[in-house]
Amino acid sequence: MSAAGPPGPRTDREWLQATITLSRRSPPSRTAFSVGALVVDAAGEVLAEGYSRPHDPHDHAEEIALAALGQGWRAPPGTTVYSSLEPCSARASRPRTCTDLILAAHVGRVVFAWREPSIFVDGRGAELLRAGGVEVVELPELAGQVREVNRHLLARVTESIRDEGRPG
Repeated sequence: MSAAGPPGPRTDREWLQATITLSRRSPPSRTAFSVGALVVDAAGEVLAEGYSRPHDPHDHAEEIALAALGQGWRAPPGTTVYSSLEPCSARASRPRTCTDLILAAHVGRVVFAWREPSIFVDGRGAELLRAGGVEVVELPELAGQVREVNRHLLARVTESIRDEGRPG
């Protein structure tokens, strides 16, 4: 897969850097985050990649990556999903969340950089994944890079807060 480069031993940090690079391919949206995701097996081979909105404005990165592996795909032991943003735990646009899809695929490990801020929904992906027996690793030292990719949404929230403080 092009975003991750050649297979081989890489660190969680390096894989997350690759997801951040992928997230920059997401078409801009004022109503959704730009996210990148990789599915990597125990040997360090990229099985699939995804980013937000490659085909449809409602596509999520993890959803696209897992769909590329085929309906009913089950993760072999040692598989990790890397996502620049915490997998979603609520959504209105599709019947299944990314958290649901990860659990259904029996992925054993998820690594992400930035917890989903409550701009659109209250994210609980990490908690739900842990409750489902998934090892969850957060690398918040990379969250600033993910926020930068999504600065257009953060600016919108700041404007909203500023507007709420204005006398009507």
